[in-house]
Amino acid sequence: MTETVQSADGTTIAYEVQGEGPALIVIGGAFNHRHSPDVLCAALGADFRVYAHDRRGRGASDDTEPYAVERELEDLAALIAAAGGTALVYGHSSGAILGLDAAAAGLPVTKLIAYEPPYTFDASAPRPNGDTVQKVRAALAVDDRETAAELFMAETGMDAATIDRVKLAPFWPAMVAIARTTEYDLTIVGDGRVPDERLEAISVPTLVIDGELSPPWAARAADAVSSAIRGSERLTMAGQHHGVDQAVLAPVLSEFFLR
Repeated sequence: MTETVQSADGTTIAYEVQGEGPALIVIGGAFNHRHSPDVLCAALGADFRVYAHDRRGRGASDDTEPYAVERELEDLAALIAAAGGTALVYGHSSGAILGLDAAAAGLPVTKLIAYEPPYTFDASAPRPNGDTVQKVRAALAVDDRETAAELFMAETGMDAATIDRVKLAPFWPAMVAIARTTEYDLTIVGDGRVPDERLEAISVPTLVIDGELSPPWAARAADAVSSAIRGSERLTMAGQHHGVDQAVLAPVLSEFFLR
């Protein structure tokens, strides 16, 4: 059953809950909605009370302009309050950055797992800050959500042939439907640099994960994030990539959160 909570700015955030146990909030990345982690949530429901929400602007959640990362942190604060006041947090991709930012800001997160936060900056081959955000905004200004989605995928390193294959996939219309939120994900990532000073404020037990088959930026980012958080743990999952197999991931999350 879909439930809702009001964020600090009045935005309605929709979420679903399953399972029994300690509260665990799952935060999805770009193009994700509350049903994207269904397999993961079902597996975790044996040990946890799992909350999966539509981030603002997606699914059954409302949106309020102008966007700011702080508003998404307020959404998480409202969800944690609805979950009982404290929560374990797992975030994937841009959702991992939100989880890290939430813990750094002092939200009542008791343990945190971040899977491949997309800090893609490469100091060995730096490139100037691109104009992808501006191009995405321009496309969205004329409601060209397909172009916005294509620009976002290209920014993540996806080649043209792969983008063409995605556009033929049955889930492409669902991606286009929430493509306006790609601007939000790009804002969350910023210039792609790991914010060491901000992450140093995190004091809760943290596990940072990447996949063995992911692009080079994933391991580079995971290493840097883990180095910035005192006492954090670091794991590379064999045979996995950015779209991690949720059934394989679930026991990894359970082991860390139940420890």
